[in-house]
Parts: sequence; structure tokens; C-alpha cells
Amino acid sequence: MVSFALHGIGVSGGIAIGRAQLVSHATLEVAHYALTQQQVPAEIERFGAAVAEVRQELEGLHGSMTSGDAPGEFSAFLDVHSMILNDPTLSETPKRIIAEQRCNAEWALTVQMGVLVDQFEQIDDPYLRERKADVVQVGERVLKRLMGRPGVLPAPGAEEQTILVAHDLSPADVIQFKHHHFGGFLTDLGGITSHTAIVARSLNVPAVVATHNARQLIRDGEMLIVDGGSHVVIVNPDRAVLAEYRLRQNELELARQKLKRLRSKPAETIDGIRVGLHANIELPEDIEQALANGAEGIGLFRSEFLFLDRDGLPSEDEQFEAFRKVAQGMQGKPVTIRTFDLGADKQREGLAGLTRVAPNPALGLRAVRFCLAEPRLFLTQLRAILRASHYGNVRILIPMLASVSEIDQTLVLIARAKESLREQGEPFNPEIVVGGMIEIPAAVLAMGAFLKRLDFLSIGTNDLIQYTLAVDRADETVSHLYDPLHPAVIKLIAMAIAGANKAHVPIAVCGEMAGELQLTRLLLGIGLREYSMHPSHLLRVKQRVLQSDVAAGMAVIERIRRADDPAKLVALLDRLNA
Repeated sequence: MVSFALHGIGVSGGIAIGRAQLVSHATLEVAHYALTQQQVPAEIERFGAAVAEVRQELEGLHGSMTSGDAPGEFSAFLDVHSMILNDPTLSETPKRIIAEQRCNAEWALTVQMGVLVDQFEQIDDPYLRERKADVVQVGERVLKRLMGRPGVLPAPGAEEQTILVAHDLSPADVIQFKHHHFGGFLTDLGGITSHTAIVARSLNVPAVVATHNARQLIRDGEMLIVDGGSHVVIVNPDRAVLAEYRLRQNELELARQKLKRLRSKPAETIDGIRVGLHANIELPEDIEQALANGAEGIGLFRSEFLFLDRDGLPSEDEQFEAFRKVAQGMQGKPVTIRTFDLGADKQREGLAGLTRVAPNPALGLRAVRFCLAEPRLFLTQLRAILRASHYGNVRILIPMLASVSEIDQTLVLIARAKESLREQGEPFNPEIVVGGMIEIPAAVLAMGAFLKRLDFLSIGTNDLIQYTLAVDRADETVSHLYDPLHPAVIKLIAMAIAGANKAHVPIAVCGEMAGELQLTRLLLGIGLREYSMHPSHLLRVKQRVLQSDVAAGMAVIERIRRADDPAKLVALLDRLNA
């Protein structure tokens, strides 16, 4: 086997070594060829055998969950797929197509899948319409069997190290993979701050995106090394390279173990500046990793991920239970729940009828704009958050604010939600604090009015950079223009922190910049005292804080703040971190 390397963008550090498992849309790769009449019976038999193999595979996965380690949703997911597989429209109709059209089994199945998907598209009920995705997934399982590439996800609890290889993965896909054990993943598409990349980091596994053609070049079962730190994937490494990477993998693990000693140590600089280090999470189960890494609170609970990887919208009670679980699990530590930030690259089919396809979704109806456009949906979530506030130190965070009117409208809806809960006798914290995200340059420039109305602020650097530089952070073709160290970005962040500090309003950074070691000292120097980041970054950032002397670096930091030349700014930053 030929050894070669692929380069991309490392979105989650570390080293993974394992066998490739292709996650593909097999329907895009199906050939169509004609059969003789004599070949038809064998082709029908081949199709039947593939269906039988998939049926056995699903039964095996179902049986592997008797230990109770797998989530209940996975069992239901398998039940649905088994029902679809056993339906004659999928398991028998392709045989008729093979016989009538004298075509290969793959093509016959693809034709029938198209018919079924079209039928589901015509269904009015959103839940039933979404079942088309299950039809495609089951059909692809059979297609992969026919094409000699099963490509089955490992059952939850499987110990074999697997590297997922895909053309692209949606945030919902990655959320689903939280239920599986795999070593890492790589994709053809993606960017360093796309929401898929952010969720990938929450899995705490090495990942490389934007490899362009990995899905075409890599075959199932090939040995892979994914080096997230060096942005490289090595396919079929020789013994020497494999041995070297195994050694490096062990060294990284030893370094991680040493960092754990800092877990309970306060984050304080050499010159006595105390810093708060909080965690970003997507789902309630993420608090385990946050606490294990010494998080002083949850600085950002991305509540929109409760809307992904599911059928239909979560009810008020479902949201309440998720929020209460986090509030109680953090045992009095602050839990900042961001109201759902749907839109852009986080679309939800369950919102059909409420959303539309926008020419530029990043500039369209998303985040607080969508919430205010759908007040019933927004009130449902606000009630759930308020109810959870009775069980812990819960705070509300409003995303993507651009104007005072958005704040005022949101505060009115919060007051309405409180009143409805009082009328029903539901307990909640009437003094719950409300904050806003600074993600748009307009919010920084008009922050004075924000400071009068809000209890705290949080800078979402991912979107702030995107909107400042007019760079779609999910578009790999312009990803090289996405620059956290652009002088304009640094000036806006410094301006926001200075304004909040002067008004004595707490401000944090909860975007990806908070977890970047290269930027820890710079953010300290411009006045940041609260960081919120992926849990896996907490101990590394804490170590950098403990090694920092803010006063000693202020002369360099002032020069960085005044710099207009990007190259000079980077050189000064290197000097600060030396």
C-alpha cells in the first residue's frame, strides 16, 4: 500500500492512530450498467444477501446495547431503521426494478430510494417528512454492502480505534457521534471556526478538516494518523513513522496527565491578578468534562444544540430538564445559558415553516433576530431557563445583539415569561441576570447603551471576526482571510473590554480566542479577567495564566494595541509570549 500525506486545517489537537471508516453519501457514487437476462437472477440474489447482512448487522448492534451504556435514543434509532429495512418498498421493490430494467442492484436501489424520498417530501407533517433521512441512511447501508464497503459506525462502547472520513459533517452529525467511541475524524470541507469544528473540539478527539479530497483518496480499513496539531493526515504510514507517532502520542498523554495537577489551583498571574476560567458546552453531559478540568462555571451553554440531531422541537419541559441538570450539576457555580442561536450553518429541519432559505444566512434571520420574529418559541425557552434558575446559579445570555431595541424587546419578553410563571405558581429566580453577546462591530461602537441595560457582556470572537472582516467563517475558500490577529479585530476587542471595565460591568470572551494560548497574555493585558472556552483547553490556559506577569508585559501590549501592520503585530505577540 502506498503511503502519502494530506494537509488540511487542524481544528482539534492531538494525535489519533486508527483504521479509516468512510462516512459517505453512497448514492453519489453508484454506477449504472446493463445485465443480460441470464445475469438477472444472480443480481437479485446479491441484493437479497446485502439486505440480509444489514438486517443481521442492525440486530447485532441492538444486542450490543444490553449493557445499558448506550443512550435510549440509539435503541429507538435502530428500531426505526429495522422497520424501514423490512418494508417491502425498500427490500423487495428493487428486485422488481432489477428484473424489469435488467440493471445492477446498486442502481435499482438508488432509483427506489429516490422514489421514496420524493414521497416523503410531499408529506405535510414535519416529523414524518424528516423520516426521509432515515430511508437514505438505511439505503446507504445496503449500498455500501453491495459496493463492498460496509462503512458501519461502531456500536457505542466499541473499543476498536476508528477514524471517520467524510466529505462533510453537519453539527447534528457530530453531535450524534458523541454516542460513539472513535479516535478522530477528517473531512474534505470545513473551517477552523465553523460550528462543526467547534463541536468537534467538544468531542476532544484529533480532527483535520478542509483536506479537499480525503474522501476520494482514502479507502475503508486503511491505517491513518491524524495529527490535529500539525494539520496533517498520514495514510498507510510505514513502521518507522507509525512508531514515531505512537511515541509522540504517549508524550502528549503524559503532558495531559501533568496538567491535571493544576485542576484545583486558582488561576492567578505572577503579579496577583485573579482570572476566572469557565467552560463552553453544547449538551448537559458535557459538564462532566468541564468539572474534570477545573471549570469555575459554564460561561456558554449553546442551547441550540438541543434542537439538533432530533425530530421536532424540544418542548419547554425537555429544555427545562436539560437546563436544570446543568444547573444542579454545577453545584452553585454560574451557568450562562445562551438563548438559541439557530441559523447560518446551524439549520434545523424541525423549524420548517418558521425559517426560509436566505441568500446570506449569516446576515439574515438568525440568533436573537429569529427569536424575536418567533416570540412563542422564544417565550417557551425563556420560561424553561427561568424555571431552571430555581435550581442553580443560572444566567441568560442573548446572542448577536446589534441595537438597543433588540435588548428592550428581549427584556419585555423575559418580564412576560416571569409573569406567566408567577401566575402558574412556578418557582424561579426573579433576580436572574441578563447579559448580551458582543459579536457585531455595531455592538462595540454603541456599547454605552448596552452597558445601561445589561448585567454582563460576553464577546463572541468567532462572529465578531467574521463580521469585522466580511469573511464567512464556514467557507473554506476564504478561510485564509479569517484572522483573529487582524489589527481591527484586536482594537475592537480592546475597546469592548475597556468600556465594560470602566462601567464596572463584567465582560468575558467566550469565542475560540479564549482558548488560544498565543492570545492568553494579550487578552490579560488589555483587561480581560474572565475566559470561557472548550473544557479541554482550560488547564493549558490556566498554566499560561500562572506563568504570566501582566505588569511586565504592558509595554509590549500597548505597542500591539497601536499596531496597524499585521506582520509587526504578530512579531510583537511572539515577543510577549517568549
